Amino acid sequence: MATVMQKIKDIEDEMARTQKNKATAHHLGLLKAKLAKLRRELLAPPSKGGAGAGEGFDVTKSGDARLLDLPGIIEGAKDGKGRGRQVISTARTCNCILIVLDAIKPITHKRLIEKELEGFGIRLNKEPPNLTFRKKDKGGINFTSTVTNTQLDLETVKAICSEYKIHNADISLRYDATADDLIDVIEGSRVYIPCIYAVNKIDQITVEELEILDKLPHYCPVSAHLEWNLDGLLEKIWEYLDLVRIYTKPKGLNPDYEDPVILSSKRRTIEDFCNRIHKDMLKQFKYALVWGSSAKHKPQRVGKVMIYFIEMWFRSSRNCRRVKEVDSLLNEKS
Repeated sequence: MATVMQKIKDIEDEMARTQKNKATAHHLGLLKAKLAKLRRELLAPPSKGGAGAGEGFDVTKSGDARLLDLPGIIEGAKDGKGRGRQVISTARTCNCILIVLDAIKPITHKRLIEKELEGFGIRLNKEPPNLTFRKKDKGGINFTSTVTNTQLDLETVKAICSEYKIHNADISLRYDATADDLIDVIEGSRVYIPCIYAVNKIDQITVEELEILDKLPHYCPVSAHLEWNLDGLLEKIWEYLDLVRIYTKPKGLNPDYEDPVILSSKRRTIEDFCNRIHKDMLKQFKYALVWGSSAKHKPQRVGKVMIYFIEMWFRSSRNCRRVKEVDSLLNEKS
């Protein structure tokens, strides 16, 4: 283990000494590929009967959502310090990460935490690289791009692929990608997670400093001590999780606004709603009648693949339930 960590340190030192320009892009790309391979080996070494290095914490499933308060990340966490691998491997499974920063020096802590998470394959507030990578049996490395490339060229691409013992592949770029982007795609183990930076103790900084923080992306200024802007933080978490509330209304009764059904916006069809209520509900389901701004007719008869829309009322032909919820799209299929 120490040997791997020493190799990582040597490569990081060499990268720090190397000037970044077009002439050194090939060399830096090769170093980054070697570094990514070593980190993968460090974080997930071969296990013989014991627990793997990437083992996280046991989390009991309960309720519609779970909030995990993980231990703080220290420098070197990605290398295993302070149970860092357990903490970060658990963070990899989350739908949203909330990083709490001190308003006195938020940027310093932000960069340190981001570096540790990046080293473990977590990409914060990023989309997967828009490039195509496909291995093939022969034909060498075929590198194409639909845009002008300022950071990758054929020689750099070949060097990175060679480090992974890939000698035949088709690579197509749709944007000005970096060597890190290509390595992420080749590694294939990266996770892309939305992240909110909660800047705490804003009661200890000036109004001018607060205005600067308020302009930064993905930030939410709060004061836990004085309970400032906690509702704003809650709204931001809901927005980043992209969840949907659905309020049920049994026939003849008022809607239940105290206990909504929670669904992910990626899984919000009537079928998903039925499964969330009870697995047997879908077996009895025939069709639904829908009222609201999304309905083409009032009521509109729909099947289980219908997707909820704003101000929608839903009544099942079997259980006479109606649903009102807030979301975004209608897409009915036959």
